[in-house]
Amino acid sequence: MTSLNKKTIEDVCVEGKRVLVRCDFNVPLKEGKITNDKRIVAALPTIKYLLDNNAKVILCSHLGRPKGEFLPEFSLAPVAARLSELLGKEVKMAKDVVGEDAKALAAALENGDVMLLENVRYHKEETKNVPEFSKELASLAEIYVNDAFGTAHRAHSSTAGVADYLPAVCGYLIQKEISIMGDALNTPKRPLVAILGGAKVSDKIGVINNLLDKVDTLIVGGGMAYTFFKAMGHTVGQSICEDDKVDLAKEMLAKAEERGVKFLLPVDNKIGDNFAEDCNKQVNDGRDIPDGWQGLDIGPKSIALFCDAVKDAGTVIWNGPMGVFEFAAFAEGTMEVAKAIAATDAISIIGGGDSVAAVTKLGFADKMTHISTGGGASLEFLEGLELPGIAALNNK
Repeated sequence: MTSLNKKTIEDVCVEGKRVLVRCDFNVPLKEGKITNDKRIVAALPTIKYLLDNNAKVILCSHLGRPKGEFLPEFSLAPVAARLSELLGKEVKMAKDVVGEDAKALAAALENGDVMLLENVRYHKEETKNVPEFSKELASLAEIYVNDAFGTAHRAHSSTAGVADYLPAVCGYLIQKEISIMGDALNTPKRPLVAILGGAKVSDKIGVINNLLDKVDTLIVGGGMAYTFFKAMGHTVGQSICEDDKVDLAKEMLAKAEERGVKFLLPVDNKIGDNFAEDCNKQVNDGRDIPDGWQGLDIGPKSIALFCDAVKDAGTVIWNGPMGVFEFAAFAEGTMEVAKAIAATDAISIIGGGDSVAAVTKLGFADKMTHISTGGGASLEFLEGLELPGIAALNNK
């Protein structure tokens, strides 16, 4: 799945129809207040299109992991309140998902009205994609729209199951995610540079394999670099290292060479004698980490090397931090890479929680071409996998 051959909201007549829209309103809450409404804002173009075209809009989403219980702290009520402010009209909040209140509100909707169902994960059937629950959810509406890219890699009732019972199309957010990332993988402006970070090689094996067939340069930083160090015969000290993935790392290095892909790994590291913010720290030149120490960030030479590789890129895809970004002392590598990407003229695609957090923290979000709304979904997309929430939609 690398391009979108799926029907969109513009391919169906929505006027006068009850339209069930799966959004990603899984927003951070603190004491019942939304601390970041980016995901709500991202859903607005689709919602506004439907309202402008006189649909009767029924929104649904999950929030957190209530595991099938009606727990008030996972209620979507704060989302309904914020949506009402952003849309300038009342978003009616249902007390349940497929119960009497939801059914009554849905039946009473007029053209141009909008309501929000309670958290779909209040029902344990949601994550198990139980057909009876999917059917009940579908019975509220006449058309289904999936606009939740963040959960498109999950085959749940509200992301895939309902598509068995209703005409199913995508909204603008999914359309944008797939077309931008699809173009970057299929018809990229070259050179195409991918930067992968994070702790584990095992999380990114499929991504690395898929990208080695497409990129000109692959940069690997973060904890996963140490498995590659070991594969090259270096000592890694106490650094995170997946011993059972060392042979695989060797294969990937060989594949890169065979494909003529430039494979860049750190040439120096910021190391600590303990996994803690206040550990003793030093810069270690080269790739051999001494005993009793662990690599926690890339060093200054690696920063220069990676930033230089990004400078002349046509397209940059970045997923995962370069070090233990949560510790200020080991955030420099991630921050400098973010700065370098922001400074280029390249098409820049940021996917994955920590990369997004770094870019946002630095105030560079508006300098990036595209910031993906789905960490796990964007990873699976980069891996070339079919996403169930998109596969379930009607083909054009």
